[in-house]
Amino acid sequence: MAEVRGGVESGDVRPELDEDLAEFSDFLRAVGRQIKLLRERAGLTQKEFAKEVGYTESLIGAVEQGKRTPQRELLEAAERILDAGGLLLVVAQDIERAKARARVRHPEWFRNYASLETSAIEHHDWSSYLAPGLLQTEDYARAVFRMRQPMLAEEMVEIRVTARMARQEILARWPRAVFSWVIDESVLHRRLGGPEVHRRQLERFLEIGDTRGMTLQVMPMDRAENAGMDGSFILITPKGRPQTGYMEVQMNGRLITDAEEVRLLNVRYGNLRAQAHSPQESLSLIEKMLGER
Repeated sequence: MAEVRGGVESGDVRPELDEDLAEFSDFLRAVGRQIKLLRERAGLTQKEFAKEVGYTESLIGAVEQGKRTPQRELLEAAERILDAGGLLLVVAQDIERAKARARVRHPEWFRNYASLETSAIEHHDWSSYLAPGLLQTEDYARAVFRMRQPMLAEEMVEIRVTARMARQEILARWPRAVFSWVIDESVLHRRLGGPEVHRRQLERFLEIGDTRGMTLQVMPMDRAENAGMDGSFILITPKGRPQTGYMEVQMNGRLITDAEEVRLLNVRYGNLRAQAHSPQESLSLIEKMLGER
């Protein structure tokens, strides 16, 4: 079989997800109500509480309404400030378990690829218009899903964000897989989510580029030749299996298993790496962009 195609979702919600969605939504609302009750018991307004924990008032409001997933750092700070008696630490553990379960909460057309990614020993990614999913910050990922058309429900946005963050756990595994990314320079200039989200995403690129065993390169926009003009793609080698290609466009994902097609993608990726800035030049460019903002 030369390729495997995923199906297109209807409204980005597969039928069997309805029960999961309701459960996830109810869970977030219950956590939000607990935080709100503890905050009010402590006599703090949302603004005062936000200042104490070091987050924005709007984020605290969204968490209390069950529209945002509270991160462990927020829950640990809230536990201390609100004297929650261990309640919010237990909630943090529940959220970690929810993130683990979130691996199956991908769009149907993406699930075949996601199942291979978990066992990857090599991962090479050319991204021409968006930060690679494995490198996206939570806020960047949330901005991407919130701008999706047709619009996703807030609960679905949270499910998608949680699933994307759960995928990134493979970056911390040891022994570490071989990772490389070539990112078009236009991605660095695209301020999705606003200035602060953009800044944190650039900082994330620097963090990855400084990590041993990970290579990040930037393809300059002024290059006379660019081997990636046909679009983004990924080359992934699952443990014990042949290398596979993956392409994605407009809610359709395609796994490429034909040996000749995979070989051609390898040739293309090799050319991209040769045409791009070196890893050190790439980090210097990102640092310069951060310094100019």
